[in-house]
Amino acid sequence: MLTQTFQRLQSYLETQVIGQPELVKQLLIALLADGHILVEGPPGLAKTRAVKVLSDCIEGDFHRIQFTPDLLPSDLTGTDIFRPETGEFTFQPGPIFNSLVLADEINRAPAKVQAAMLEAMAEKQISAGRNTYPLPELFLVMATQNPIEQEGTYPLPEAQLDRFLLHLEVNYPNAESELNILRLNRGEALGKTVSEPVTIEQSEIFAARKEILSIHMAENIEQYIIRLVMATREPQRYDSQLSQWLQMGVSPRATIALDRCARAHAWLSGREFVTPIDIQKMAYPVLRHRLLLSYEAQAEAINPNLVIKTLIEQVTSA
Repeated sequence: MLTQTFQRLQSYLETQVIGQPELVKQLLIALLADGHILVEGPPGLAKTRAVKVLSDCIEGDFHRIQFTPDLLPSDLTGTDIFRPETGEFTFQPGPIFNSLVLADEINRAPAKVQAAMLEAMAEKQISAGRNTYPLPELFLVMATQNPIEQEGTYPLPEAQLDRFLLHLEVNYPNAESELNILRLNRGEALGKTVSEPVTIEQSEIFAARKEILSIHMAENIEQYIIRLVMATREPQRYDSQLSQWLQMGVSPRATIALDRCARAHAWLSGREFVTPIDIQKMAYPVLRHRLLLSYEAQAEAINPNLVIKTLIEQVTSA
């Protein structure tokens, strides 16, 4: 029953975010696996629209934060405000206190702001002065990066990248999707609705997360996850090329993320068990931002996708 509800939500989102089915699916997987997602792609590819449409379907608040070099941590977390009438300081929550947060162009924020985001994402809390404040139980950050412009940006450190459950690369839609986008935009301007929206309650999301953690994963599938992770740390055991490309392997967070995301992928596909295909499909968004490539690999223009493809070819699922 819950699976069908989320499948309907996925179908509805695909009518609103045209030409980006992978973005829609991974956004739902991040929601179901209780993690955050980093989306990288050129401007105008419905990254903001995707999370906005999702927020309209979910019981919870949404806020978009535009990151700029002059942003301060308090602009994100909130601050203590003095009330003359009482002579006391009261905490005024910032925009981070929402269930769904869009961190637009997160790499434009300086290190202090990124550090505030790191605490929020990792601990689901923020610190202001001497006090710590919990964030909503349902808390999802979708951060975007523009890969074209590098001037005035602050690259995210590896520790913060590791806090993202998924890293998704978004590309341009094909000609057919482009035509459908044009028609959808025209229809929205005329006030036409394509399909009825699907509404999800927070209790349904929490119940779905429990179901996902309970679906069957055979021991050999668990071992397959471990072998993939260990291959990033000991690449010389599998392939000499891999050992030249990789400077550092992934952390245990990657193991946990791959387990949860593979489960969510299987559950969203209507299955009650995890297969090697689920692991392989989720390996790309789970691992690509966690692999630290060597200088030789960067000089040869080797990207993480090629490294992951080689890993999947070298590590057996049986």
